Amino acid sequence: MRKPNIAILGATGVVGREITKIIDELKIDFNEIKFLSSAKSAGTELEFQGKKYIVEEAKPESFDGVNIVLASAGGATSQKFAPEIVKRGGVLIDNSSAFRMENDVPLVIAYVNDEDLKKHKGIIANPNCSTSQLMLVLKPLHEKAVIKRLIVSTYQAVSGAGLAAINELTANTKASLAGEDFENKCFKKPIAFNVIPQIDVFCDNGYTKEEMKVVNETKKILHLAAETPISCTAARVPVYNGHSEAVDIEFEKDITPDEVREILKDSFGIKVIDNPDNYEYPTTRDASGVNPVFVGRIRKNLAFNNGITLWCVADNLRIGAALNTVRLCQKVIEMNLY
Repeated sequence: MRKPNIAILGATGVVGREITKIIDELKIDFNEIKFLSSAKSAGTELEFQGKKYIVEEAKPESFDGVNIVLASAGGATSQKFAPEIVKRGGVLIDNSSAFRMENDVPLVIAYVNDEDLKKHKGIIANPNCSTSQLMLVLKPLHEKAVIKRLIVSTYQAVSGAGLAAINELTANTKASLAGEDFENKCFKKPIAFNVIPQIDVFCDNGYTKEEMKVVNETKKILHLAAETPISCTAARVPVYNGHSEAVDIEFEKDITPDEVREILKDSFGIKVIDNPDNYEYPTTRDASGVNPVFVGRIRKNLAFNNGITLWCVADNLRIGAALNTVRLCQKVIEMNLY
């Protein structure tokens, strides 16, 4: 199997650095690797696998000879360089929302809908962070009992909004504890000791773009009918890392909480922690820095027929962004799709 030349676009960002780390962890076998960024961050020195690299400014010619590009540099940057990457014969694995709902771009969670990778025409989209952890949970349950209706509430960490948001939580918390005034910039409301029921901008239907990503991306990844009822409420919480989700699912077929536990215990990428009598259930501290999606509080839903309610938690920078990006790279190599 030939080894690809790889580029990381957005290498100096929070997710870009996590991608770099996970390439090493998963032992991705490559020929050459380069690190690309905006002009502002170009010249930064990175150490990777015992070697020092200078981050280069991303230009069209940067992608000459590159087989796979792992991008986490924002939608505008991805849209700018995608044609250049494809024209040069490369495959773009994109972590932005720029191409997710394009009909000819596969939206893929590794180990959930790998077969969709075969449909790519040079661009593969990585789903939104809150969708990503949810799909690993829903896929095996959908295969067993068929999803009829879905309601999701997400409690999302500030790291999902980038380094400036992480720093704002720290500064806002310190100011609040000291009784000092603070001007929030990253969020519409103060984030310290608060829960903000808005992530991204509002759409005409009263939902935010973040909420509609969960709705639309879930249908695309699981190949659900367009009329499948799905609703989402997304809130930002004063947690540095790790997204939590309360999930209510109505199935076509009967399924018990015990069956759900057994199915998920045997499913890829899932760790079940579900013994509430001993206060054993997943929290964001369990998930930070590790790969599994943690699931607990599995119980019969009292409002739905054939309903299950559960709680899931994952490291949003890893499973929600960098880890799936690198897993997709791994799949593209294994399936010889570059």
